[in-house]
Amino acid sequence: MARRPRFALPGLPQHVIQRGNNRQAAFYTDEDRLFYLECLGDAARKYGCLVHAYVLMTNHVHLLATPLETLALSRTMQHLGRRYVRYVNDRYRRSGTLWEDRFKASLVDTEPYFLRCSCYIEFNPVRAKIVVRPEDYRWSSHRHLGFGTYDALVCPHQEYERLGSSPDERQAAYRALFATELSASELGRIRTTVNQGRPLGSDRFTSEIERALKRAASPPKRGRPTQSGIDQTAGSKSA
Repeated sequence: MARRPRFALPGLPQHVIQRGNNRQAAFYTDEDRLFYLECLGDAARKYGCLVHAYVLMTNHVHLLATPLETLALSRTMQHLGRRYVRYVNDRYRRSGTLWEDRFKASLVDTEPYFLRCSCYIEFNPVRAKIVVRPEDYRWSSHRHLGFGTYDALVCPHQEYERLGSSPDERQAAYRALFATELSASELGRIRTTVNQGRPLGSDRFTSEIERALKRAASPPKRGRPTQSGIDQTAGSKSA
């Protein structure tokens, strides 16, 4: 079965998940994580991707990034994957694939979905019960966005910049977003859209993507087709 092409539009942020093959670990030490972030930063600069938020978990990675050209995200992830896999295979005397076949990605509407998606990403270690608070986890963008700890990888999005007129105001407003966890419906929607590769946003946003790319972006409707739909299908087959 042919792969369904991703929805990719330059200038629009995307939520990306890259998982270890068979859910196996992708990181074994802090040195591995540092090298991955170095590879990600180099690839993002080379191919034109702005990384707004991230988290490195043991067996998967979440990114929120904006490609500046149509193929920028794919090229960034391919370059990153090849370089990091070579490093892991050499370091641990292993061979074969490290990541799942393809990374998953979902276009993200800006207001209010962008910041909620950023929260979703940085809350991962809390949901996994690794830490109590997002700021307790070293391997995410949260300390930079919420507390001003310098992170050369992170390029704040305009939605983050709108949170305040000064760094202190923006950081305080961003931390306030984490006062409560995302609702079950928000969690479910973010997970579903990225796993299905569909846009995260309003109906208007999805319609705009469909017009721009000239293909369906909404999930198929459930239920049996109508009689008229069956007749049309039968007619098209016999034509």
